[in-house]
Amino acid sequence: MSIYDELNRRGYVKQATYEDEIRDLLDNESITFYIGFDPTADSLHVGHFIAMMFMSHLQRAGHKPIALLGGGTALIGDPSGKTDMRSMLTKEEIDKNIAGIKKQMSRLVDFSEGKALLVDNGDWLLDLNYVDFLREVGSRFSVNNMLRAENIKLRLEKGLSFLEFNYMLMQAYDFLYLYENYGCVMQLGGDDQWSNMLAGTDLVRRKTGKRVYAMTGSLLTNSAGEKMGKTVGGALWLDKEKTSVYDFYQYWRNVDDKDVIKCLKLITFVDIDKIEEMEATLEGEAFNDAKKLLAFEVTKLIHGEEEALIAESAAEALFEGGGDIENVPTIEVTEEDLEKTLLDILSENDVFPSKAEGRRNIKQGGVYVNDVRISDVFYRITKDEFNDDYLLVKKGKKHIYRVLLVK
Repeated sequence: MSIYDELNRRGYVKQATYEDEIRDLLDNESITFYIGFDPTADSLHVGHFIAMMFMSHLQRAGHKPIALLGGGTALIGDPSGKTDMRSMLTKEEIDKNIAGIKKQMSRLVDFSEGKALLVDNGDWLLDLNYVDFLREVGSRFSVNNMLRAENIKLRLEKGLSFLEFNYMLMQAYDFLYLYENYGCVMQLGGDDQWSNMLAGTDLVRRKTGKRVYAMTGSLLTNSAGEKMGKTVGGALWLDKEKTSVYDFYQYWRNVDDKDVIKCLKLITFVDIDKIEEMEATLEGEAFNDAKKLLAFEVTKLIHGEEEALIAESAAEALFEGGGDIENVPTIEVTEEDLEKTLLDILSENDVFPSKAEGRRNIKQGGVYVNDVRISDVFYRITKDEFNDDYLLVKKGKKHIYRVLLVK
């Protein structure tokens, strides 16, 4: 099966320039392509995951990825999909974020022996002379056309700074630079980047007379059209220090029935024929089996098979009467800690992002100790509640913690 057909069957391809030519390039040649990642945090999150999978599928088919980190463009901030201006980051913050992101990319993309490149657009954007840039790049753009772009129109009502207005030019210049220096002929990205990507293909054509290509992939959304990866505590991060492996696993274990097939296609390498066979017969208990497969495969990709097995075992211990209770997320307390309120213990161990959030959960009846609902925000657990040195605290229906009494 051709790589282009597989990408379509999995639901990746949303829009493409010169689709027949792209199909021929991907199926019959070996090309260099790129995807940009703005380093606005020191970890990638689920929103980046689908782009990384897009890269990995094409690399497996013999194409060379360039992961472009926006050390330069992040100093401006992409207005795409935003109703307000992004927070301004310092150069030091951006450098720190880039270092964190580099470690995560290699889970899905092979950077060994030059099989993929990781570059930072700060290396060429930060040294540009502004007047030269305006003459070389700005002269090639029509303000009228830029104002018609969806990502610009969205912001005009609330106000768009001139700083952000330059973002499209800088992203277009990235494509020109990568084409001239690395032979890069295609940009991939989320569908919200379409206008910026077309600007890049147009700039390369105007400057070099050569045709390059752009292809957007679907954003990872649920059946209601909302972006996936949002949790009570914020984004679903790929860094286990920000989102625990167990919580990461449980997020995918609990996706809506309507979303499980879509997720299997987009963010796992499970054979597409097997997924489509499941899709044709999926009903009843089979949804649970599909969700277990999804949770395990996604967790294995990001955190490794060993961590995925531990998370799977913890879930089985809590919800299916099997597995190993020691693999459940654990909070260790001493007898001295029992002088604190349950709210204090849970807040100190990041069960709640803040005490205010914890207080609200308890008052609304969303916290249980050994299946007993707790409604008193000053509640203290006692030694009598421990069974074999541990008790179970439940937050909502799905989040369970083993509180272990240590001596």
